[in-house]
Amino acid sequence: MVMMVADTYLPVTLSIPDMTDEKFQALCEEYEDYRIEYTAEGELIIMPLADPETGARNAILIEELSRWSRANGFGVATDSSSGFVLPSGARLAPDASWTSRNRFRQRPLCPQFVIELLSPTDRLKKADAKMQEWLANGVELGWLIDPRSQSVTIYRPHQDPEVRTGVVSIAGEGPISGFTLDLAPVWAI
Repeated sequence: MVMMVADTYLPVTLSIPDMTDEKFQALCEEYEDYRIEYTAEGELIIMPLADPETGARNAILIEELSRWSRANGFGVATDSSSGFVLPSGARLAPDASWTSRNRFRQRPLCPQFVIELLSPTDRLKKADAKMQEWLANGVELGWLIDPRSQSVTIYRPHQDPEVRTGVVSIAGEGPISGFTLDLAPVWAI
């Protein structure tokens, strides 16, 4: 498959139903300079690499989550380069995630907690749909962080999303009880 899409048009969504794992892997290898995800509905999403500000913010998120995870030893934190093949067949990569040690070796694997960080090229409607897909596949808690509005939208199964604006930290619950994310350095970038 040959695709030519100018970066100015990214992210782009294409409809490619019933893509096999082998074809998806081959596509990711052919276009390694892009982040590629695939929804359960057969949508192939091609995204540009993160801009430096988003990358710096994401580094803070994963650093804090990893530090907490190592300190308590109950689970594993992963970064945005980690893709998950979900029970629905979707292939998604959160900006940061956490999975308990008991669950980490299961396949298909869905993390228990995910963080998605909105970048300047992200569309809120698509980000919300991605968070809903995470929940539908077993995520117990998700945070959608928007640096522009300095807000966090909290996603929980079977509940409407809760938006918190003007917060400088956010405390974990459920699978990540005891984790508190300091947002001040994220907002400062």
